[in-house]
Amino acid sequence: MPDPPNVPRGLRELFAYPLMSAIAERRTRRIARGVSVNAGPLSHASQNQPAPLSPLEEAVLVVSTGLTGVTAHDGPLVMPGGGPELGTPFLNVLGRSASSADNAQATTFFLINDEGTWLIRKPTAVDPGLLRDLPPRWEAWGEPEWLALANAMKLKLHETRLDFPRRYPFYLGWNKQISNRPGTTIFLPVVDCTRALINILLILLSEPDGERPVFVDDWQEFRPKSPEDLAAWLAVKLGFVDQEVPYQPIGGIGRVRSGFLNPAINIPLGLAHTMRIDYEAFFLLQNLMLIGQGMGLGGWIHASVFPPYIFQRDPAKGWFGLGFRFHRPEKTWPHRWPPVPSTQPNPVGIDGVLEGLCPPYVADMDEAVDRVLEEKYGAGGTYGDRATFARSYREPALADRFLSQASRYSDEAIAYTKEICRYLVDTYGRFPAHVDAFYLPGVWLQFSHLELEYYRKLYAPSFYARQEALDGAWREA
Repeated sequence: MPDPPNVPRGLRELFAYPLMSAIAERRTRRIARGVSVNAGPLSHASQNQPAPLSPLEEAVLVVSTGLTGVTAHDGPLVMPGGGPELGTPFLNVLGRSASSADNAQATTFFLINDEGTWLIRKPTAVDPGLLRDLPPRWEAWGEPEWLALANAMKLKLHETRLDFPRRYPFYLGWNKQISNRPGTTIFLPVVDCTRALINILLILLSEPDGERPVFVDDWQEFRPKSPEDLAAWLAVKLGFVDQEVPYQPIGGIGRVRSGFLNPAINIPLGLAHTMRIDYEAFFLLQNLMLIGQGMGLGGWIHASVFPPYIFQRDPAKGWFGLGFRFHRPEKTWPHRWPPVPSTQPNPVGIDGVLEGLCPPYVADMDEAVDRVLEEKYGAGGTYGDRATFARSYREPALADRFLSQASRYSDEAIAYTKEICRYLVDTYGRFPAHVDAFYLPGVWLQFSHLELEYYRKLYAPSFYARQEALDGAWREA
């Protein structure tokens, strides 16, 4: 395939760089151009000005977090023992550049550079017409295509880069001196746990008869508190149920009696607080590190400014964070040592920009569950937009045949999911309770042009060979 006209050398070199070389040569390289280091024998006084990434360099990184086509919807529809397998587990049909639990795509990146603080919008928020007009393969893109898509994905939130006092508890250790400096570009992942958690509850309750779990609250002791709870407790004591539920069961006692739920299978909601929703963020960060190595950039994954500070924006305190809304639970905890984060203000979103499916953005949790169902099965949803769904199949008619047989969530699964979500809000005054609505993995990835004089003076040439070879290449045709 011929190169597009006027492609910078850096872009050509990126596509010629072997993946295995990127894996073998990937290293953390922290010292950005213009940064001085006081490190005894490794000290260095920079004579350079900061050198921000070029628009094209930044665009390649932005687009690499986003849309890459349609997902391969290639799962079974029949269980090994017979009966329908859940055929509609995904939250999104459009594919992203990293794996995601149930294709939830729960990770949103914030971009921080000298021009401000930006939200990188979800792939589905980008103008579909723009995506259709782009060549299907990245190798065929020239600079205008990269810039057009990246600019469509970026939404400026603040005119300044994220900034906090350079001391603990905001910055840790080395980070006080060399993290988030002028000229650097940072990618900060934040994970929406609301939609994905609701979807996971629905999936778990779509298991076959005898295998659907009772959800328990491992932050509460089990004591009979109602006639139904007392009946369940007596059933255990009299031997009618095989296994005692060790914690407070969340509703569902009637469903145990009907056989919809198996009391011998318990899922404590605090067992895996993010339900693995955050894994996507780490896959995306690794992708970005490998791409940065191929581009000849310095890259460094390290501790971000810590939550909850990073969510907040209070100029009077010198806190210039993301500007999230916090929802304060109107509940009191009866014990001396309440579990965190249940009693803490919940970062629920940025009004009109990034909103979790939880109060105050929904009237109640029934509405939140209904919104997930609409996003999946509505006319323009994951399984409602048949034209998009069909794009991965050799014959589009296969999509219609698949969807006509693919099972959805049962009414019982939906009702119990709503009951669990209502319980969390009624008990703790927030959703979720065991994790924040927007969970911060606590790391960010800093890219920069390296202070090559520092590396030339102190390090073996192999350590910075790629960075030296591509220095300035992104501005050369």
